[in-house]
Amino acid sequence: MPHLLDTDATELARRVRAREVSALELVDAAVAAIEQVNPQLNAVVHRMYDDARALAQGSLPDGPVAGVPMVVKDFDGFVRGVPFTASTRFLDGFVPDHDAEAIARLRRAGLLLLAKTNLPELAILGTTESEFRGPAHNPWNVAHTTGGSSGGSAALVAARAVPIAHGGDGGGSLRIPASICGLVGLKATRGRIPTGPDLGEGWGGYVQFGVLSRSVRDTAALLDVLAGPMPGDPYAAPPHDGPFLAELDRPLGRLRIAFTTQSLFGKTTDPACAAAVTQTAQLLRDLGHEVEEKFPEFDRDALVQAYLVQVGVGTASEIDDMARWTGKTPHARDFEPATWFLRQVGQAMGGVDLQRARDAIQTAGRQMGAFHQRWDLLLTPTLAHPPVRLGELGLKPLDRFGLAALRALPLKPAIRAALASLAADNFEKSPNTQIFNQTGQPAISLPLHMSPDGLPIGVQFSAAMGEEGLLLRLARQLEEAAPWIARRPAVCAGE
Repeated sequence: MPHLLDTDATELARRVRAREVSALELVDAAVAAIEQVNPQLNAVVHRMYDDARALAQGSLPDGPVAGVPMVVKDFDGFVRGVPFTASTRFLDGFVPDHDAEAIARLRRAGLLLLAKTNLPELAILGTTESEFRGPAHNPWNVAHTTGGSSGGSAALVAARAVPIAHGGDGGGSLRIPASICGLVGLKATRGRIPTGPDLGEGWGGYVQFGVLSRSVRDTAALLDVLAGPMPGDPYAAPPHDGPFLAELDRPLGRLRIAFTTQSLFGKTTDPACAAAVTQTAQLLRDLGHEVEEKFPEFDRDALVQAYLVQVGVGTASEIDDMARWTGKTPHARDFEPATWFLRQVGQAMGGVDLQRARDAIQTAGRQMGAFHQRWDLLLTPTLAHPPVRLGELGLKPLDRFGLAALRALPLKPAIRAALASLAADNFEKSPNTQIFNQTGQPAISLPLHMSPDGLPIGVQFSAAMGEEGLLLRLARQLEEAAPWIARRPAVCAGE
């Protein structure tokens, strides 16, 4: 089993094409691996093993990832005939009758979908600890979070159960678990990957689908699978010339790279996360790049407020959609307190509030666009603090009491006051990812460092709109200069 799975998807697909191994053997190995590690990780919420085995024995397309098993998040797109719960008991029993376009593209590429993975309720939080599904555990140390919202997917890729996993990113939900679990996580440019036909502008355009992987070439190959508008999309990312996988063979040249160790939406940065950035900056200088410490200009308070307004409005809209899908009436008892509060926030906001939020992110987008006229890339910590322990980010008793009071008496002034309190201190642990969902820029987390406690620490690079190719070329250079793929967590398939 380790021989089959302890490599990336690109190599596994090559072995299938060369008939060194069959797709069915890969599926069986991945099933055994999942069943080995999942009791410790709680990463799987639904199994699709029989379907994957049947497809593995049929005709597969010719492609760079055909025949490779993977898992999909229980969110960020329907899977035909498979339960969709979004980790909320309100959707328990709901089964969609069609694939999302992104899922259909994975199937057409010959990827074999094995299971659906754990996430926080409605993919809202940056830690996978829903009341309905229970916490996912980090394979590097099971007492710690996997991050979120694509936490179950990240845990299985890190544990060598599968080489790649589907996820989505509305505020860091690919990059946060990538950083925490020691993986590559790319959030593509807004409009690069379709979210239809069921999701329009998720959270006002913040949400982008994608994958978690252990290698840069897998990330590039899967971007080729997923990228490109579907008919009727309202807009698309700037077109890219040729396959993203081919970017890895193009010369990189000398880049102008700005970096900061400061927290973008929070107040402090842990010394281990700051050190990861400064060490990466020195590595970049050694590789010949121009590197300088610079902090981009933006209005932090306006963007935090805009983020929470848009997520609140999006959550309220999602719950209304779920009521339509199921024919059920939503009640506070059906959802976690924080989820229901965000619904209340969304219902309390008016059209002017939403427009101000949209104006704030467009202002930030222009500011970041101007920043990238001078700097090719911006380097930051992915997270401001190393992976936290499970339960550390949960609601405190006083918070629960306050949210219960708002459920009983949902006065708009009180909801707005609670929102202001949330904006003041809710982003301390994971403050550096949300801005790039708002501006629409691509951003990638790379697993270049480890904490003194042996937990992964990622660094994040962002680029101008449409510049995923540049991010991938730099990521490949860093992967070769400071390889990470040989690192193995404590919970690892085959051991």
